[in-house]
Amino acid sequence: MPSRLLILPLLAMLSACGMIDGRTDGPRPSQNVERLPPPSAETRQCLVNLSNQNVQYRRLPDRHFSNGCRAIGAVQLVQVGTPTRNLGAMTCPLAARYARWTREVLQPAARRHFGQPVTLVETFGTYGCRNIAGSGRLSEHGKANAIDISAFNLADGRRITVLEGWNNDDGRERRFLRDLHRGACERFEIVLGPDANADHRNHFHFDMGSRGPYCR
Repeated sequence: MPSRLLILPLLAMLSACGMIDGRTDGPRPSQNVERLPPPSAETRQCLVNLSNQNVQYRRLPDRHFSNGCRAIGAVQLVQVGTPTRNLGAMTCPLAARYARWTREVLQPAARRHFGQPVTLVETFGTYGCRNIAGSGRLSEHGKANAIDISAFNLADGRRITVLEGWNNDDGRERRFLRDLHRGACERFEIVLGPDANADHRNHFHFDMGSRGPYCR
């Protein structure tokens, strides 16, 4: 019995961490749900917009971490219409733009170039407490305000990675990825891809930071 009592608090701690670092898709058990204060007017309107897009989400509590990292007005997406791996905390505006991008850019491009839908988007995650590489400035990932996308799985099992597809001999993959990049530049504040620098050779970086618009 004592060992069981020790295990239960540990599981609760791991569950709380997962709400920020999110490593799995789909709804989670609603045990010990934290009561959240009313959202700001801006966040409330964003949440309404998400619901109007038929996006399922879980509102997350505001969190402040060391080194200025934070997740304020954040949600965890449960269902946007296209399964997405490794989504954690995202600011509501980022989540809303990502949902639109999957619907308005990603799926139309997949059908245009391959005649079939994307069944899974692979990401490197959203929230991560770190600075921009080579600088002392906090990354938008440290504010739960960025997402890194690395690969796409099609209905027939084909997998297209940013790393291998950006300059692939298969022109369809190149055109598909460039369409995704171009469409993102019209919807996010900052978009970085393989042409930006070596750090982004294997993924697209989308964020809603105030330093934009910037597309590379």
